Amino acid sequence: MRTETLLRQTRLHFPRFNVDEIKIVPIEKGGSDRKFYRVRCSSEQSLILVKYNLEREENRHYVEIAQFLEAHEIRAPRIYYHDTDEGLIWLEDLGENDLFSYRAEPWLVRRAFYESALDEVRKLHELPETVCVEMRQHLPAEFNAALYSWEQNYFFENCLGRYFNVDGSVIDELSGLPAFAEIAGNLAKRPRVLVHRDFQSQNILVRNGQAHLIDFQGMRPGLAQYDLASLLYDPYVDLSDGERDELLEHYCGDQPTKEFFHVLRLCAMQRLMQALGAYAFLGLVKNHKHFLQHIPKAICSLQEVAAKIDGLDLFKKSLADLK
Repeated sequence: MRTETLLRQTRLHFPRFNVDEIKIVPIEKGGSDRKFYRVRCSSEQSLILVKYNLEREENRHYVEIAQFLEAHEIRAPRIYYHDTDEGLIWLEDLGENDLFSYRAEPWLVRRAFYESALDEVRKLHELPETVCVEMRQHLPAEFNAALYSWEQNYFFENCLGRYFNVDGSVIDELSGLPAFAEIAGNLAKRPRVLVHRDFQSQNILVRNGQAHLIDFQGMRPGLAQYDLASLLYDPYVDLSDGERDELLEHYCGDQPTKEFFHVLRLCAMQRLMQALGAYAFLGLVKNHKHFLQHIPKAICSLQEVAAKIDGLDLFKKSLADLK
């Protein structure tokens, strides 16, 4: 959509703004098919404008989810106006400082921001089932065995196949390991809560020292450990084992149980496989080459996690052989 059209639509829905002062600047953000713009209304006031693809169902539900989060006091951008015909959303500008931008700061600084992020996502995870039912119609399919298997195959097809050029027969052998189906079934049988689905450092904005969730349109019923794994094994930043332990204890309020750690490990494997599949697909198919730089670190994290999961010896060996 041309800038002139965006300006015209902004003036139409926000007539109180000075026409001569409105400026729209594109924001380069990740690999999303949505387009983001910062609308500068004056020297002191700005909005974020999102143009989304009308054909993608989850994009249509962003506003309903944002309003749901606000109703339950979970920090997220406030919605100012939604033009459903044009696929345009004007929302609160929370600034440019995401959790990722603090990655070089000392741990004492970062820990407070991470804890704030965990506090927000815990609110989501703790919502009662009776409250969550009202959102089901606005959410994508829940995490089930089929979705966990899809994540695994996404990794085999795009990361091992496209990026590492692993032979198809080897991929078939690896993907057919009984342990993968067992892991998908194990996770799928557990009680679900609402999860963010992409809870990583670039989807958490920090404003006035407090974390706010963004890019939550993939929210769905799943396991809390999946969100935790997304943040604690985030390939974009470095966290030590000790730092992960501190954050887990903060989230749980105490030392997590062995069973909690076991599920977290399985979710971390799933999340890293999904992320690696996405990096390869976005980098090689969608030509967003910057995603490819995160593959080596994510592979190392996947090796670390898989090493503690039974039944994956052949998979572990194949990961070690990747160059």
